[in-house]
Amino acid sequence: MQTTRTICIDFGNTRQKAALFEGHSQKEIAFFSDDLEQSLTSLIEEWKPHRSILSSVINHPASIETLLKQHTQFHLLEAASSKLPFTTPVGKPETIGADRLALCAAAVLLYPRQNNLVIGLGTAVTYNFINVKNEFLGGGISPGMHMRMKALNSYTAKLPIVDPDWNVPLVGFDTKTNIQSGVVLGLAYEIEGFIAEYSRKYRAFNVLLTGGDTVHLAPHLKSMIFADPDLLFKGLYAICDLNV
Repeated sequence: MQTTRTICIDFGNTRQKAALFEGHSQKEIAFFSDDLEQSLTSLIEEWKPHRSILSSVINHPASIETLLKQHTQFHLLEAASSKLPFTTPVGKPETIGADRLALCAAAVLLYPRQNNLVIGLGTAVTYNFINVKNEFLGGGISPGMHMRMKALNSYTAKLPIVDPDWNVPLVGFDTKTNIQSGVVLGLAYEIEGFIAEYSRKYRAFNVLLTGGDTVHLAPHLKSMIFADPDLLFKGLYAICDLNV
């Protein structure tokens, strides 16, 4: 019997990427070029998926969905129309970003009927809280690491754009390390502060950390966390199973 091949696609603000699942196992990850349609066509030819799901927070070309419908059983992740493994008793649930839905689905898959705080480290930092009833209660959104770096450059006359690093000093000794300390450690302290406040309110809960900047921030976090850069893809696969 042929194993079902599923392509899970994440169109984020900064990067667009896809993961191939064979059965329940994640096998490969690929990044899209600027030509999204050509990249997707090449992936479909190479991976030959049977099913697909798309999470998008950008205005992607309509041709992307057309391609996926032509070659796969396709589902577009949307808060208003997708079946989800959790409920959304919040104001205007239809406005919840597709990426946040996928992260919540992954948390419910890994830790069902538990309190979970999922922190997504992307262009923006999202704090997503799911309670023991598998209800997504909301959370918070703040600027991501690269956004903070760019803001310092854009709104000042002389501060340069600096690349983040995990190995940054507390006391910066030049402009570069001052910015790295302020941004990287500042964001780490923000995350620790949120975790502490959630602890006061909910006591026992899991902390799940994911996203491209996890490598820079995880070493600076004292809280017990579960770090997984591919958490969003696991959530997308779980939602695809429910809808396709």
